[in-house]
Amino acid sequence: MKKENQTRLTEEIIETAYRLLTHKLAFGGLTARNESSFQLEFGHILKTLGQLYEFRLADKFHLEFETYISLNETSIKSKSDRARVDLLIKYQDDNSTTTVAIELKFFKKENHREPNNRYDVFKDISNLELYKKHGIDICYFILATDHSHYYNQDNYSPDTSDFDFRNGKSYKAGTNLQYKTDKPYGQDITLNNDYAFSWDNINDLYFLKLKV
Repeated sequence: MKKENQTRLTEEIIETAYRLLTHKLAFGGLTARNESSFQLEFGHILKTLGQLYEFRLADKFHLEFETYISLNETSIKSKSDRARVDLLIKYQDDNSTTTVAIELKFFKKENHREPNNRYDVFKDISNLELYKKHGIDICYFILATDHSHYYNQDNYSPDTSDFDFRNGKSYKAGTNLQYKTDKPYGQDITLNNDYAFSWDNINDLYFLKLKV
C-alpha cells in the first residue's frame, strides 16, 4: 500500500472512532467516569475499527496505551527526553508504517481543577508538536468535558487568560503563553503552529478534537 493511502485510511479510522465515541457518550451508549475509562473506551473503538481495516494479510493495526516515545529534547510535559503518550497507533504493511500519537483529556465539572486544566491542554499540544518532529506521522489532541467553562465561558482571569481554547478562539504560532500568578503552575509555553479551536456540543457534553 502506498504511504499516502495508508495515512488517509489511518485518519479515516481515527475520525470515525471519534464520531462513534462522542455520540455513544452523549447519548448514553457508553459511560466514562474518568480519564482512564475515557481512554479505554476510545482505545477499544479504535482497535475494533483498526482490525476491520486489515484488508490484506500484510495489514496490521497495533495500539498501545500509555507508552513512551524517545525524544532528542526535553518535553514540558515529562521534563525529560522520554514522553509518555496516551495512545500510540501503528498501521502498517510490508512496505510502510503510519504512526499516530493521541493525547486525551477528560474534564468533569465536579473536579473543577482550574486554571491548571487549561494549562495542561496547551502542554499536551506542545508535546504533540515534539512527537511530529521525532517521527510520528499524525498527532491528535482530544478533550471531552461536561463543563461549559472550557467551551464558552465569558472570560478568564487576566493572570491565566493566555490559556484559552474556547470554541471559536485561535492561537497564532509563536505566541508566548504565560501563567502570570505569583506562583506559576508551569513554565511559559510557545507553540510552533497556528490552531483554530472548533468544538462539538452533543447534548450536555462538549468535545474538542485538534489535529496537530
